[in-house]
Amino acid sequence: MTLADQLIIAPVVIPAVVAPLTLLAMPRRRGLAVGLSLAGCVAMLAAAVALFGLVQDNAIRSYALGGWPAPFGIVLVLDRLSAAMLVLSSALAVVVLLHATLTAADRKGWHFHPLFHFQLLGLNGAFLTGDLFNLFVFFEVLLIASYGLMLHGHGAARLKAAVGYVVVNIVGSALFLIALGVLYGVTGTLNMADLARRIALSGAADEGMLRIAGVLLMTVFALKAAIVPLHLWLPRTYVATMPVVAALFAILTKVGVYAMIRIVPLLFGEDAGALAWMPSPWLFPAAVMTAVIGFAGVFVAQAMREQAAFALVGSTGTLVLAVSCWSQATMAAALFYLVHATLAGAALFLVADVTMRRRGRYDDAAVPSPRFSGQQATGLLFLASSIAAVGLPPLSGFIGKLFILQTTAPTSNWIILWAVVLGTTLIGGIGFARTGSILFWKASPIGADPVDSPNRSNADLIAPMILIGLLAALTIGAGWATAQAQATAAQIFAPQRYIDAVLGSLLR
Repeated sequence: MTLADQLIIAPVVIPAVVAPLTLLAMPRRRGLAVGLSLAGCVAMLAAAVALFGLVQDNAIRSYALGGWPAPFGIVLVLDRLSAAMLVLSSALAVVVLLHATLTAADRKGWHFHPLFHFQLLGLNGAFLTGDLFNLFVFFEVLLIASYGLMLHGHGAARLKAAVGYVVVNIVGSALFLIALGVLYGVTGTLNMADLARRIALSGAADEGMLRIAGVLLMTVFALKAAIVPLHLWLPRTYVATMPVVAALFAILTKVGVYAMIRIVPLLFGEDAGALAWMPSPWLFPAAVMTAVIGFAGVFVAQAMREQAAFALVGSTGTLVLAVSCWSQATMAAALFYLVHATLAGAALFLVADVTMRRRGRYDDAAVPSPRFSGQQATGLLFLASSIAAVGLPPLSGFIGKLFILQTTAPTSNWIILWAVVLGTTLIGGIGFARTGSILFWKASPIGADPVDSPNRSNADLIAPMILIGLLAALTIGAGWATAQAQATAAQIFAPQRYIDAVLGSLLR
């Protein structure tokens, strides 16, 4: 194994080391702890970019921890999909942590930075693991960290929402464990590559239990992705938590979608015989309802954070519409839109945070207020982020939705899919336009109380501007990004290559 191959473990090791170091340094040397935290995020982004460059040769690499070969030991697997998700999560982490530091949001509690890096440890591990049990373990790591981050800043409403969030995820974890138990009982393994091989060779006697396990897995992933009817936890949770935390949480729903993309073509693809694509017949109608309910929520929401939360639900529905077609072409469109939707959702929450800080007692509610510091700049950022979230030109959301429409045209459900995508775009656009006009352009009533927030520096505008810049870069580089998405989709729909890369020595 070359030094470059050993870099695969870096996105897991870096946050695992930085988290305890920041915990130890925070009580006495806060500046050092913050510096370590920022340096850790930058190092993780550099490692992710290096790994992304490594997969450009189209090879799939595996890393056996402790030298134990698959399927007996813990294995990390690097391919185009995992590398792209690592870059996305690392880039988002750098921007969000920068905003938390510049706005002093990280000072609302002692443990923000350690929890932040434990969250990244769970995310990166979930993207890299080649074992279903370790996927469960990394899910639990990121969930436990998210419980702490959600409560960051305290507050009764936050605590109440956190209780519901914890209960929902405990149920999801229990279902995940049951599914793993069924799979292990039937196949004797939880290594993804080995599972794919054994499911393809399974007989009719095992078909019923494997169907149960597949449905349970898809239910868990749908819960993580906040797909209707398992979406009710998300708006309440994301509105209650601090916007800077919700911006990081923008990628959490995409972890559920990632798990679907990783598991279904590999375990239940064309080679699975009677079990081919069986866990997901309900996925398309659920995606339709998710997109409609999400953007309907944007239309009726009365505050920016509510709109951002429902926009995340709606964008996940649009994403899963493309995923549910289970074709290479639509998967490429879904991957392009996944990157866009994550950045756009995070941008909405950061703009909401800037607005709340500058409007004082008026907060982010959709009511007119007297003029406040930086109103024009904040309004322009809201305009750009809402255009991105809805999918209007000129930003990458428009390209992503066109890509989805183009690739789904040959499918049997294309009329419904097109109607949903175009209709929700219109509804979401009207909702954001109404809120923007009230917040930034409508005159306040005569005699309204003045804004009680003092003039602020423009440091809180930096992170939202970076995210808008990344969306603009994705738009300009849409040709290159599309080619990357198509190459990634080709790997996803060639599961034998994944199996050979992980179990090569065992199969020979």
